[in-house]
Amino acid sequence: MYNWILWFHVASFVSWFAAIFYLPRLFVYHKEHESNSGFLEVVKIMEYKLYKYIGIPAMWATILSGALMIYLSMSLYEINLFTTGGWLHAKLLFVTLLVVYFLSLGSIRKKLENDSCDKSGKFFRFYNEVPTILLLLIVAMVVVKPF
Repeated sequence: MYNWILWFHVASFVSWFAAIFYLPRLFVYHKEHESNSGFLEVVKIMEYKLYKYIGIPAMWATILSGALMIYLSMSLYEINLFTTGGWLHAKLLFVTLLVVYFLSLGSIRKKLENDSCDKSGKFFRFYNEVPTILLLLIVAMVVVKPF
């Protein structure tokens, strides 16, 4: 059963990252084509659907399956959460930062929807690099377990 949950967890975080990587790109298009009202309406719909129908469910699926894997690991292998070395704690910290980042995308999306966002396309190009760094750190914690 653990391997099926792991499979689901990987599929969930891939879906979540698809939303995390593409949403700021849509924000770039949104800001850089504000004068094209027809295009803007389509982008607003895409932003909404990507966040609400893909991003949020994938985030929760990732969090819940990850929590279930931690629980099962502690039960099956009699692992104490406080004696795992620090890699799991570091991973959970980076995942928490990723959740905060994702929720900030939701806040930005609402501001863009209401035409009240003062950020530039250049800002969103930079902001889109944050999840790449977090992804590298999270995967390193799981694969290398440096602590």
